[in-house]
Amino acid sequence: MKERIQKVLARAGVASRRASEDLITQGKVFVNGEKITQLGYKVDPEEDEVVVEGQNIKINKNKIYILLNKPTGYVTTLKDPQGRKTVIDLLKDVPTRLFPVGRLDLNTEGLLILTNDGDFTYKLTHPKHQVKKTYIALVKGIPDQRGIRRLQKGIELEDGMTAPAIVRIIQKFKNSAKVEVVIHEGRNRQVRRMLAAIGHPVLSLKRTKIGNLNIGNLKTGEYRLLKPEEVRELLQS
Repeated sequence: MKERIQKVLARAGVASRRASEDLITQGKVFVNGEKITQLGYKVDPEEDEVVVEGQNIKINKNKIYILLNKPTGYVTTLKDPQGRKTVIDLLKDVPTRLFPVGRLDLNTEGLLILTNDGDFTYKLTHPKHQVKKTYIALVKGIPDQRGIRRLQKGIELEDGMTAPAIVRIIQKFKNSAKVEVVIHEGRNRQVRRMLAAIGHPVLSLKRTKIGNLNIGNLKTGEYRLLKPEEVRELLQS
């Protein structure tokens, strides 16, 4: 049965669906020897020869879902042109090509999912599904209720108004505070920018939950396979 080429690439574990679309438009995908740049192009993965950047692509029917407690100092990409360490470097005994579900920036740690299931990635990262993500931020100073309410209502950033967030202070110190922020958007460095916008720059940031999936007792740099029921619950979230 024929399917859209970007969906086939995602199911094969080449990249997420969005990243697969970029590979197509950049002219890096060939079907039966012909360069394909049309996103709606359909192929039969059982019959057609699909080649991406010189490698034959086959559908991997064994889906893998990994929960990683990402340390700071690692970029959330498969390769980094600047030669920095990537989250893939942490997966020492995983023979299957995986890609991250969403991103955490270089200096953010915490819960990151990696998989070879493109459909799963699409469902968790597309804005229309509004999957909640929970962060714990250590911020400079102690936010007042006015600042918290601004975040709860939505705050204007340079790329537009954010959706309302769930925000609460969970611990106060002399010159700083720990703040829990729950959002469902996935803009670049969004939590950092939101807190900076109310005058409280982030000193450290950790993602602790996606949907109802909690990082638990997983140590920094460690990872484990997700249980089937955890995958199902994430898709339902």
